[in-house]
Amino acid sequence: MFEYDFMLNAFAASGMVAVVAGIVGFFLVLRQQSFAGHALSHVGFTGATGAALLGIAPLWGLLGFTLAAGMAMGALGEKLSGRDVAIGMILSLSLGFGLLFLHFFTAYATQVSALLFGNVLSVSSLMLKVLAVLSLICLATLAFIMRPLIFATLQPELAQAKGISLQLVSVLFLTLVALAVVACTQIVGVLLVFTLMVGPAATAQNLTTRLGAGIAAAVFFALTQAWAGIALAYYTDWPTSFWITALSALLYGFSLACKGRS
Repeated sequence: MFEYDFMLNAFAASGMVAVVAGIVGFFLVLRQQSFAGHALSHVGFTGATGAALLGIAPLWGLLGFTLAAGMAMGALGEKLSGRDVAIGMILSLSLGFGLLFLHFFTAYATQVSALLFGNVLSVSSLMLKVLAVLSLICLATLAFIMRPLIFATLQPELAQAKGISLQLVSVLFLTLVALAVVACTQIVGVLLVFTLMVGPAATAQNLTTRLGAGIAAAVFFALTQAWAGIALAYYTDWPTSFWITALSALLYGFSLACKGRS
């Protein structure tokens, strides 16, 4: 399995993305913003297909739209609370526009299909470098905002009283989530981002309430399902994204069973 370059690229790419998804996803679940990750991936699909219509590589459209949407969602903050129907309609409209753009321009159909469902086995050396840069930016930014992010997440009123801008933290964090969504899309696609960002984090938080142990567990579960998914896909010739989602559901079910016994 490791004698092929495409398999080495797949393991390296999924490893980098899993670490970022595990850490960012942990805070996403802790801040009860899981829906934001799902929303950003849908908006990103519109950006990717819109870019293809204009003759630009879908990745840049995906990156631009998710970053803009992430910053806008962070700036709106609490104003989005309780508006699930309106948000759902906007997401459906985004997906509809994405399909319309795809209808008018099909030259990038293969790439767009990979954006929808992911294709980690086709990660090129150039994409590997892009993912490495995205991962470094995500981890460096997360390290920079880690203390105010934890404070604002666990004790928002006290953090605000201490002079921490909750809106600024929210904007920076959701910008970070947007970058993580772009990275995850290369592995599992926009429709399955939830499984790599939220699944491992939710599993970890079912098993432990300690912050450090929870982050480590989320990274471990994300790496396990990504790498095991690739290995199972290699030996069964079934889609990698299927195995990753199946393992994510299996681990989450296991965590629920453990939580029920405790």
